Amino acid sequence: MTLDTYDKIMMLAKRRGFLYPSFEIYGGSAGFYDYGPMGTRLKENLENLWRKYYLLKDANIEISTPTITLYDVLKASGHVDEFTDLTVDCKQCQTSFKVEDIIDENQTVEEAVANDTVTCPDCGSKLSDAHPVNLMFSTEIGIGKTRDAFLRPETAQGIFTGFHLLYRYAREKLPFGVVQLGKGYRNEVSPRQGPIRMREFSMAEAEIFFDPENKSHELFNEVKNHKLYLFDNVNEMKISMEKAVDEGIINNQALAFYMYMTQSILLDAGVDPKKFRFRKHADDELAHYAKECWDAELFSERFGWVECVGIADRSAYDLNAHITASKTDMYALRRYDEPKRITKKQIVPKMNVLGPEFKQRAGIIKEKLESMDAENIPYPITIKVNNEHINIPDNCYDIEEITETVPGDKFVPHVIEPSYGIDRVLYCLLEHNYYEETKNDELYHKLLLPPSMAPVKVGVFPLISDEKLIKIAKKLDKTFRENDIFTTYDDGGSIGRRYARMDEIGTPFCVTVDFESLDDNEVTIRNRDTTEQQRVPIDEVIKQIKNQLEKK
Repeated sequence: MTLDTYDKIMMLAKRRGFLYPSFEIYGGSAGFYDYGPMGTRLKENLENLWRKYYLLKDANIEISTPTITLYDVLKASGHVDEFTDLTVDCKQCQTSFKVEDIIDENQTVEEAVANDTVTCPDCGSKLSDAHPVNLMFSTEIGIGKTRDAFLRPETAQGIFTGFHLLYRYAREKLPFGVVQLGKGYRNEVSPRQGPIRMREFSMAEAEIFFDPENKSHELFNEVKNHKLYLFDNVNEMKISMEKAVDEGIINNQALAFYMYMTQSILLDAGVDPKKFRFRKHADDELAHYAKECWDAELFSERFGWVECVGIADRSAYDLNAHITASKTDMYALRRYDEPKRITKKQIVPKMNVLGPEFKQRAGIIKEKLESMDAENIPYPITIKVNNEHINIPDNCYDIEEITETVPGDKFVPHVIEPSYGIDRVLYCLLEHNYYEETKNDELYHKLLLPPSMAPVKVGVFPLISDEKLIKIAKKLDKTFRENDIFTTYDDGGSIGRRYARMDEIGTPFCVTVDFESLDDNEVTIRNRDTTEQQRVPIDEVIKQIKNQLEKK
């Protein structure tokens, strides 16, 4: 059987310690992968590149929140009701499928379901009774008296529920951004795409809070001529950020800036520019919280265009939802030049009347009365308590005029959210940087990862297993690691085989100690990409490798 690029990469990934199927000795479980030694290092390099942009270049702050999230949070955010996939079950195969994964590419989900044209990709049986399935893993918190919860489907909600604290930490100034990198969980219906669709995955998300009246970015003018690769579902274009915003292709500066950030990160990481684009979401595919969204898509030979990053304008959806559900003040303040004194009406509940009249419900009614707009009261006042509508008599409250000093206008901030699927990006990096050639009738594999992304920076070898050479090579290997340069020491097999092993994991440089080194104190540096070799004094080799690693 002929192997495609995906098969070759997954074989290399398993052989060289990038990715392993989880729980393999027990038959495995779809949608779960272990990161091996090389995969862990590559993933860390990718995450640190992301941090370099979001923490250092854009000066956001980083937090970490629980991966278990209360039911109440995800009910308020809309995930309990909206986070679903339309699913069909094959009675013959006893397998479930996500409808959009198995229909003809020229059909929409709605057309396929309406026309009853969905068939099982395994046995060909006709499938019907499409139904929505929530993708969240449910759990309970506590023993005995418990609270319903889920494993989080995104890291974002932990940022939103802490907004009032983070806003104060940021000294109540907008814009400011909060980032979080961690695990997300989605009980995918049929995860059949390896690391592209996982049930436990790594996310890197940023929530940048803006005044809705000013979605500009202070760094926009510095990069406004930078060109973005855009696809609006009809036309592909390479267009400057400034022009895209001016022509309304992208709605605002902030959204365009974080698209630029995303493009820069992915290209720095080693994505092939010819296999990269931003695709705009059509109105009928926007998430329930999104006002506008662009996906950074990377092309895969097996999977086609893969969504790896979503950059969304979430407007004020999430904060509004949590303000309503939790009754917590999560507003920002647009300050006046000078505080103003204003007079307004206010409902003042009479607890001496409410208490005897409504007993244990009086406290809830008091809170609801106080939260009402006294300028626009519907008469008679009706309040809903535990699904019961209660009429509140006029003698239960007064309406008074109060004068207060107001420092500014309260408003709910809008949010721009770049959300990265780290595992998808990592797989595409492997595919985009995978090369093979035939040498002496033998297939030879290389990962041409950028040096900054390579899990191992330097392979250190003695030419042969001679004690004199081994002693120098091991000392040099130790010196590299003391200088924060990851290495692999290898003295097994021919030098050609050792070079090949390093090329397969993407190591950009190899340093070889030979018998001449005993006389001239020099070693050979071999470049992965050119295979050129250069003699360098041992006491200069660390500096030279560092200089090479710092180059883009």
